[in-house]
Amino acid sequence: MAQEEVFKKLISHSKEYGFVFQSSEIYDGLSAVYDYGQMGVELKNNLKKYWWDSMVLLHENIVGIDSAIFMHPTIWKASGHVDAFNDPLIDNKDSKKRYRADVLIEDHLAKLDDKIDKEVQKAAKRFGETFDEKMYRETNPRVVGYQSNRDEIHARFAKALNDNNLDELRQVIVDCEIACPISGTRNWTEVRQFNLMFSTEMGATSEGAMKVYLRPESAQGIFVNYLNVQKTGRMKIPFGIAQIGKAFRNEIVARQFIFRMREFEQMEMQFFVPPGEELEWFEHWKKLRMEWHQSLGFGAEKYRFHDHDKLAHYANAATDIEYEMPFGFKEVEGIHSRTDFDLSQHEKFSGKKLQYFDPELNKSYTPFVVETSIGVDRMFLSILAGSYCEEELENGEKRVLLKLPPALAPVKLAILPLVKKDGLAEKAREIMDDLKFNFACQYDEKDSIGKRYRRHDAIGTPFCATIDHQTLEDNMVTIRHRDTMEQERVAISDLQQIIVEKTEMKSLLKKLSK
Repeated sequence: MAQEEVFKKLISHSKEYGFVFQSSEIYDGLSAVYDYGQMGVELKNNLKKYWWDSMVLLHENIVGIDSAIFMHPTIWKASGHVDAFNDPLIDNKDSKKRYRADVLIEDHLAKLDDKIDKEVQKAAKRFGETFDEKMYRETNPRVVGYQSNRDEIHARFAKALNDNNLDELRQVIVDCEIACPISGTRNWTEVRQFNLMFSTEMGATSEGAMKVYLRPESAQGIFVNYLNVQKTGRMKIPFGIAQIGKAFRNEIVARQFIFRMREFEQMEMQFFVPPGEELEWFEHWKKLRMEWHQSLGFGAEKYRFHDHDKLAHYANAATDIEYEMPFGFKEVEGIHSRTDFDLSQHEKFSGKKLQYFDPELNKSYTPFVVETSIGVDRMFLSILAGSYCEEELENGEKRVLLKLPPALAPVKLAILPLVKKDGLAEKAREIMDDLKFNFACQYDEKDSIGKRYRRHDAIGTPFCATIDHQTLEDNMVTIRHRDTMEQERVAISDLQQIIVEKTEMKSLLKKLSK
């Protein structure tokens, strides 16, 4: 099945089963804004708990905060967002569609990478075990040609980004003959910068109102509270501050479902370290964060690092963890060495001393920072994409299921009376009332047992417990496993322990602490 078709099915599945809805849908929707439904909010909350616990439970030197969305406007001047938080945009004159110039070029480079990979894969099949991939890449004329072209374009692109040369960005698009995906033409405008921050006014009267911004990132709330946390928590460097919260960006090129939205949620951790040790810690957190993603079990080959071509004004090292979405490898987490830029800027603009006194060195210094930052919504999408599966059964029937990690699944156990009569519904309710305090259960008695199994496959419920007539005699139920469809009889008295062991968050966290 084509990946584009998979993505369409994923979007449809998300709505049909209560994961994600278009915001304000009855009013024809609001572009690039989405609501999470009854299943989506549970999955999202479980995902956030997995991240939060992996930070603050597993690390004694990381604590959490929850800072306000509205902050003093000078904060955004100090951080550079007022002057430098821009995207390079370009319009196609025929389709009237607007694009990010850098994304157009990155997509073109990705197509060249795909061409190279296809040539290599064809050769690997042709030559079998004797195939030398390294030599083939270095000597095959077609591959060498593609690679040379790609390297040249990439070098121009990286230099244009770092020089903030908008004319050269446009020229790269023209020279590469990049066409608008809608109109198919190459009739482009000039490239121009667009600031992404939403602004509003705070105050009782229009005359006395102060211009404030909806925060475009949650990190600054951590930086301006760094000294409060350090002193009240008696934190010693190195230490980290974690936060989960909303952020807002006026994305002009918002697309690909919940991948790029105007209102989104971030999970960020800022790790404060002594100057000179930041690159060491940068590598440390790269390793830990990749392990966190891969522990979900979707396959190591689905993830990769992508180093930045252009470093942000505050960074001396930056990389992304990318996941292979149905529309290609895309960023789900950024790891950045932010130097001492943020604290130094806030010290300068606020006039307040933000240095740390190191008792071991007997001196004060401004800490450097290593940041890990995940887009919750992008991570949510990667989990849906990695879990979505269609299977052909032996009887020719097809089933759609979400192979969600059990700890993240919205519903851990479905409790299903085989029929609604003969006391089975009452027995099922009794089990439900006992187990609902321990994990998320759902009671379901509507439709045939087969249809109920399919319904819970589709929302990712890892286990179903069926109560039949035999249950009333032996106090045992049939557990059905989602992924294998295997069934086993277990005692009702053992049900809680079995489900807890297989679905609790500890099962994921233990993989990280090995």
